Amino acid sequence: MRYNLSEIADLIKDRRTIYPEQYSSRKVAREIVENILRSATWAPTHGKTEPWRFTVFMGNETKRVAEAQQAYYRANTPEDRFSEHKVNRYATRAEATSVIIGVGMKRQESGKIPEIEEVMAVACGVQNMMLHAAAYGVGSYWSSGGFAFSEDSKKMLGLDAPDDQALGYIYLGYPAVDWPKSHRKPLEYVTNWKES
Repeated sequence: MRYNLSEIADLIKDRRTIYPEQYSSRKVAREIVENILRSATWAPTHGKTEPWRFTVFMGNETKRVAEAQQAYYRANTPEDRFSEHKVNRYATRAEATSVIIGVGMKRQESGKIPEIEEVMAVACGVQNMMLHAAAYGVGSYWSSGGFAFSEDSKKMLGLDAPDDQALGYIYLGYPAVDWPKSHRKPLEYVTNWKES
């Protein structure tokens, strides 16, 4: 074997979503962020288009993300569904993390590669990032939906072509809590075998 399969399997199983509210005040160093991003660029990419684009917000710049989220939420949420708690949570999460990575998909101009394949390539890159973060003992959380997929988010991430997409924000931080445990359904619940 070329690698220690037991350690790789353990890392994959150990990766968890850890929310910014659970982060300590310890800062994630830029060098670690760079290494995490490098792992993203080794994801599978059909046609070698490498569609992933990243915008890193560190230090006080994380507040810009929270302010944009709050403004979008206020402008786009009906009064009967509006929650001041959610508005405040955007700010709390930005204050709790030292790094937020905006994730985007830069669409291939020719459109030869189907859009879904470009989105999947970016998602594979994000999984690489989250695995690498877990290996460092850094918690990660992928925030999506709402503002994260909006035109406002695209502009914030410098994605200017009509077919480009904003795909979310990755929060990174060292957990102040015990590393979460989880479980998955047994394989037989999610797999059909076809054999001749």
